[in-house]
Amino acid sequence: MISLLKLKIPCDNKCLIDLQAGDQVLISGTIFTARDAAHKRMFEAVEKGEDLPFDIKDQFIYYVGPTPAMPWMVIGSAGPTTSSRMDKYTPTLLDMGLKGMIGKGYRSEEVVASIVKNKAVYLAAIGGTGALISRTIKEMEVVAYKELGPEAIYKLTVEDFPATVIIDSQGSDWYSIGKTIFNDTKNKEKTQS
Repeated sequence: MISLLKLKIPCDNKCLIDLQAGDQVLISGTIFTARDAAHKRMFEAVEKGEDLPFDIKDQFIYYVGPTPAMPWMVIGSAGPTTSSRMDKYTPTLLDMGLKGMIGKGYRSEEVVASIVKNKAVYLAAIGGTGALISRTIKEMEVVAYKELGPEAIYKLTVEDFPATVIIDSQGSDWYSIGKTIFNDTKNKEKTQS
């Protein structure tokens, strides 16, 4: 059964273990943004034995490159970007304590295995709703790589940020479950026709 749950982050394994693929969540707390260029820099820092620009333990990263804000806004449009572009960096970050990622689209088998190993989650925000999502962002500050512009790492304070659990800490995948439900429904319709 799909649930609507409140999720306060940062959080550890205990607050994620009961989340199931398909659950709808409203996130409140602190999340960090990072896209391709920021992930590459963080990965290079790890390879050199340097510290990351923020403590990644129990944190969530939102794959987004926000648009410029109007003077009366905290942030511009803040819709998700394709998550698979970060897949080559994700297992390393999960091993370092990252607990969740928010984006859109599928993840590789390696990322899913790392999610299960680290008892993390992958959530999806709805693409095309960046202007609506931006309303849930109450504060924003640049944390690192300011020269990357929208691809810099930002710290966001969010309130009731909407997302769907796509891959839960047990490895269940809502995209696969959804396909099965759809195909079963179509097959029942065909046999009843």
